[in-house]
Amino acid sequence: MFLLTDGHVYAMTAYTATVTVRLKQGVLDPEAETTKQALERLGFELSELRSADRFEIDLDADSAEDAQAQADEMAERLLANPTIHDYEVDVDER
Repeated sequence: MFLLTDGHVYAMTAYTATVTVRLKQGVLDPEAETTKQALERLGFELSELRSADRFEIDLDADSAEDAQAQADEMAERLLANPTIHDYEVDVDER
């Protein structure tokens, strides 16, 4: 993608930001507990199971750092509730 700014043409790079949102340690995770019990009934031995939501976001940015900053802001403002969630962001060039 090209962005025309001040008469100059700048090439922006396409990135995919993957945001993984999990409940913080100690926060009740009924989905994970139910799934863990079902897996144990099927004969699997688990010490722990945690559920997570994963968001894959395609975006254009000036750099990987800019893409990371945009994804961090999305997570902080909407995708994760900082009271009960932790999140991590991975950015890859497309």
